[in-house]
Amino acid sequence: MGFEMKPEKEVMELISSKNQCMSSPNSVNNKKKKKNKNKKMMMTWRRKKIDSPADEITAVRRLFNTCKEVFSNGGPGVVPSEDKIQQLREILDDMKPEDVGLAPTMPYFRPNTGLETRSSPPITYLHLHQCDQFSIGIFCLPPSGVIPLHNHPGMTVFSKLLFGTMHIKSYDWVVDTPMRDPKTRLAKLKVDSTFTAPCNASILYPEDGGNMHRFTAKTACAVLDVLGPPYCNPEGRHCTYFLEFPFDKFSSEEDDILRSEEEKEGYAWLQERDDNPEDHTNVVGALYRGPKVED
Repeated sequence: MGFEMKPEKEVMELISSKNQCMSSPNSVNNKKKKKNKNKKMMMTWRRKKIDSPADEITAVRRLFNTCKEVFSNGGPGVVPSEDKIQQLREILDDMKPEDVGLAPTMPYFRPNTGLETRSSPPITYLHLHQCDQFSIGIFCLPPSGVIPLHNHPGMTVFSKLLFGTMHIKSYDWVVDTPMRDPKTRLAKLKVDSTFTAPCNASILYPEDGGNMHRFTAKTACAVLDVLGPPYCNPEGRHCTYFLEFPFDKFSSEEDDILRSEEEKEGYAWLQERDDNPEDHTNVVGALYRGPKVED
């Protein structure tokens, strides 16, 4: 554009030489003192910047790092040691909605006021991370949202209710009991309770702890899930949904499985669904916008 651009070094040297020619000895000394003072202030500012809270590890990054450690030697059916389970549980117990950028006022949690006749309003899933060892995600449920009864084959699963009130019903298989048919099996009730945040994270295991569960939102709520390992259809870890029937539905008087009424109350028959509940449960994915999970 008609301007000759000089290298920055030449320009700074030119300015410096002009200032020296225009300055008296006293002014030069004053400028040196001021320069040293500014240098000290700069070093102090840098130290404060390094130590500032903005550079501290976030809760979600701490969760990610802990998951990497806990599930480093994991695999299908492999349960982490008790120490590692407690380590991850303590991280989850301290987590809050704001740690993952969520608030109850967000659109995900609005009641379904439309004219749709779905049995469950739309549920939003936020994907945070997935690898071969574990996955991290959040289910955002509006009031009356339902995640149907389903299993977690070979997995250890941590679920943390971040806010809201939710009813959880879960079962474990009864071992050494004949199946009614290839799709129907006896299960024992593990949990049938309502939880309100803040509360501790729940844990289920490959063979116990309530491996089959159903979530029903009593109010708007968010659930942070950690699965180790995650679902994987090629490896046979696909999600199976079940229908639930009372014990007497498929039992006869000749059955010796359970005799007393007290025993029967804690059991049910779970039958694999022929249809796909995902066709009826409107789960939609959305972009996670909270703090970064990893670099």
